[in-house]
Amino acid sequence: MTLLRDEHLAAAFDHASRTYDTLVAANPGYHAHLRRSVRRLGLPGHGQGLRLLDLGCGTGASTAALRSVLPAAGITAVDASAGMLERAAAKPWAEGVSFVHAPAERLAEAGVRGPYDAVFAAYLFRNVTDPDAVLAAVHGLLRPGGRLGVHEYTLSGRRADRAVWTLVCRGVVQPVAALLGDGPLYRHLWRSVVEFDTAERFARRLGAAGFGQVRALPLPGWQTGITHTFVARRPHDREKADA
Repeated sequence: MTLLRDEHLAAAFDHASRTYDTLVAANPGYHAHLRRSVRRLGLPGHGQGLRLLDLGCGTGASTAALRSVLPAAGITAVDASAGMLERAAAKPWAEGVSFVHAPAERLAEAGVRGPYDAVFAAYLFRNVTDPDAVLAAVHGLLRPGGRLGVHEYTLSGRRADRAVWTLVCRGVVQPVAALLGDGPLYRHLWRSVVEFDTAERFARRLGAAGFGQVRALPLPGWQTGITHTFVARRPHDREKADA
């Protein structure tokens, strides 16, 4: 099958939104890993006075992770799927969380404007048509010194990790998704990971997009070598000049 892109991918997520939370709840460590990735941003003071952008928020799992770790921050959560966003917005949120329907490639058109103190993107970049263009947009939305956190399926490059990923997808995820009528989306999930950057290559992509202090950090459990946290920073103007 070909990868789903743009409106076709958004439509597939719309359809899957009704069962999405049930499926991810069966993934050991899913929510804990998101919170770990948020903590790795190293933001101070429970987020007091900070503006955060949750890019590709889905049904709100990443938003909840941000809210849990940084309860005092203001959060703008964005997703291209109206169905996923509707599920996210319907959940109980404390004051300071807002939701915007927009693709990551057209944030300005939807009124999403910086500067943000941090951008968090979970399971997003392998799903966009032009990840470099989205990284450039994110770079522009961050204040100088602002931080980027990416939580993504990015294989280590070892054959064993690809084999585990394939086993989990084909042996567990895809059969269940097919029963729920969402087979195409979860076949896309498997392929989008094996065809995307390795962790090392994505770290280089971040550097090429102008981010500094790039780190690729593994996550524990069965996802070691499969899912990574990437943390990076938009340099201050003086740092760029000195470079």
